[in-house]
Amino acid sequence: MKTSEGIDIAGSRWLKLCRYANAVIMILLVLWFLLIPAGTVIQNLADPNLRAPGIPKSAWKFHQALSRQYEAWANKRLKSQRAAELTTQDISGTEWPLFGSVFYLLATESLQEAWDKDAAPSAVAPKTYARGAIEAATQLVIDPTQANWVKIHWGTNYLKTENVFYRMLVISALTSHARLTGDKQYFPLLTDQVNSLAAELDASPHGWLDDYPGECYPGDVLTSVAMIHRADQVLGTDHAAFVARALRGFQDKALDRRGLVPYDGNAKAGLPTSIARGCGNSYVSLFAPGIWPEPARQWYERYVRYFWQESWTCAGFREFPNDLAGNNWYFDVDSGLVLGGYGCAACAFGVGAARANGHFEHAYPLTAEMLVTSWPLPNGTRLLPRLLSNAADAPLLGEAAILFNLTQMPVAGISVTTGGFLPKFVLIVLAVQIVFGLVFLLNPFRVLFGRKHQPTPSNAAGLKVQFWLWTSLLVVGLGCLLAGQAAVAILLFIFAQLFPRLRKPAKQ
Repeated sequence: MKTSEGIDIAGSRWLKLCRYANAVIMILLVLWFLLIPAGTVIQNLADPNLRAPGIPKSAWKFHQALSRQYEAWANKRLKSQRAAELTTQDISGTEWPLFGSVFYLLATESLQEAWDKDAAPSAVAPKTYARGAIEAATQLVIDPTQANWVKIHWGTNYLKTENVFYRMLVISALTSHARLTGDKQYFPLLTDQVNSLAAELDASPHGWLDDYPGECYPGDVLTSVAMIHRADQVLGTDHAAFVARALRGFQDKALDRRGLVPYDGNAKAGLPTSIARGCGNSYVSLFAPGIWPEPARQWYERYVRYFWQESWTCAGFREFPNDLAGNNWYFDVDSGLVLGGYGCAACAFGVGAARANGHFEHAYPLTAEMLVTSWPLPNGTRLLPRLLSNAADAPLLGEAAILFNLTQMPVAGISVTTGGFLPKFVLIVLAVQIVFGLVFLLNPFRVLFGRKHQPTPSNAAGLKVQFWLWTSLLVVGLGCLLAGQAAVAILLFIFAQLFPRLRKPAKQ
């Protein structure tokens, strides 16, 4: 039986199926990528722990979702030989997998400490449900294959010769593992690294050592001192005298002309070779309060004086000082994008730095901007950090860094300033998400609930071809989704929206 247009009834039914299915798919995509993320951010912004001491509620769910992903990724990385194939020039491929693992472990520590005080946010302790991820992240940091790039720099003696950045990561990871699990299996390696690095730094002419031959980054030296101090609490050792003496590397001529820790320096001369930068000082401000409270307070105040920037839309830390002309647009692997002076890394780690120093009037606007730009999806993935991370070698770095910064708490005894304002940038992004979401919902709602007009294809044969093409896109998309290739699946679902291509009904 055929309709007046000459199309068989079965074809019309298939046509309706395509249109209704496409409408449902579009509604799900809009909810997933626009409306639910906007609603999630709005809910998160109401959390009082963004404006005052306390771990935000969103961090708990985020950690649970990330732990599952981190365990799977880290174990896969351990089994591969990918790290042995990378050159020393591939900074994101070599450093980021380990840096991200340390961020994840430190965040897990913070959550566990909060859980020990009040188990209400989670029925199961973080150290329990995340045990697999804790083990995998720790093994990744100390795995000799992952250290191939530092072996190229320092040779087989890489655990005994300078190499500050990598050895700091090892100390940090092993300390976190011991604190979270109570397992002493790594104590010999941890003790050896703590004692040998402390002795080598103490014996150095100016308290600095290189990360790589001829490359000294004082921020990494400061962080290594902080990690040695943390390890003492686990090992029962005492490096208090070393920590006190290590301050010599961050005084007088070792600082830049603004009195801040320089981005890089000459270890042999003990002098800066560049000025302080936002990415470096946010990093320094995270760990300095735990070892040198008064210098840390002064550094943070100077950091705000020379790097804090507010405009009618945004607030945050600059990558370069505000009294230095230009430098508003820039990029490198440490700073990330610099947009209008704002440094992406400076602002992201500025969240944790402000929280650690008790300055929530800075932490709140920075956190609000970080939350809205992270684009939280319903499954816990932060879309933008995932896209900006190294997909091949460190896909979870950005999310681990966000979690780390959200879980930082003011150092004991430090004065706390609460409050903060909501930047208009946050409202603009939310408004765009909601408006676009509603606009994209108009057509699918019209298809499902509007007046039923039956557009017609040019011919029945064309309808069959389009139907099978549409079906193929959906089936392959579902297969990709089940295989964990979500990005490919989404693209296929979007392409499926193009079919069937129809003529509008003729006017009566």
